[in-house]
Amino acid sequence: MNTVCVEARCPNLTECWSRHTATFMILGDRCTRRCRFCAVSTARPDPPEADEPERLAQAAAQLRLRHVVITSVARDDLPDEGAGHFAACILALRARLSQASIEVLVPDFHARIECIEVVARAGPQVFNHNVETVPRLHQLVRPQARYARSLATLRLAKQLGPNLTTKSGIMVGLGETRDELLDVFRDLRSVGCDLLTVGQYLKPSRGQDHVPVERFYPPEEFEELAMVAREMGFVGVASGPFVRSSYFAEALYSPAG
Repeated sequence: MNTVCVEARCPNLTECWSRHTATFMILGDRCTRRCRFCAVSTARPDPPEADEPERLAQAAAQLRLRHVVITSVARDDLPDEGAGHFAACILALRARLSQASIEVLVPDFHARIECIEVVARAGPQVFNHNVETVPRLHQLVRPQARYARSLATLRLAKQLGPNLTTKSGIMVGLGETRDELLDVFRDLRSVGCDLLTVGQYLKPSRGQDHVPVERFYPPEEFEELAMVAREMGFVGVASGPFVRSSYFAEALYSPAG
């Protein structure tokens, strides 16, 4: 099994692994998109492995996980963009670990309702899709993504699964302004987003493929952003320099339940 912990060079890897927590990355380790903040390699992916859902469920059972997080590379090459494989993994986990809560961190699926419905109806507790940055910086940071499309993905997930807890995350330090950040918070609340993560962008390489860090936020600014987000109505907020989408995912989900 692949983990996004390794593939994305997460700064929390040793902390989370020491707590027997990991985020499984399905559908291979090669992405069809080239985002300029991400360390995951871009290349033509291999076909999905039919036994991966069962292997994932077996690994989660052996680790005795109580909250399982599943993410993937973008699979724009597949007819359903990987939605069916996500659903198969959810169902396999449910069969093996009926008491565990399941969180999925999905690509935008181009906001295709049929893809989002397949994942939502499989029954995860948390449906996560990250907006990553403010609208002005999307073309620079996520050239193959669209801000409005990410919002539509979250809105459709909430409509298709009213009992779903929806979640999103944003990076800071890419050149955004405070007002732009707060506008994103408001946009996320407008589509019913329940949980929010805010973390410092860290350039994953020394080369030119990744955008530079424009600013490092001090801890007190993360605390202030968390306070404002909670005042806007987010049920759970994780905000800090090393916060990532799946950081303490179980703890962040608990308040929503």
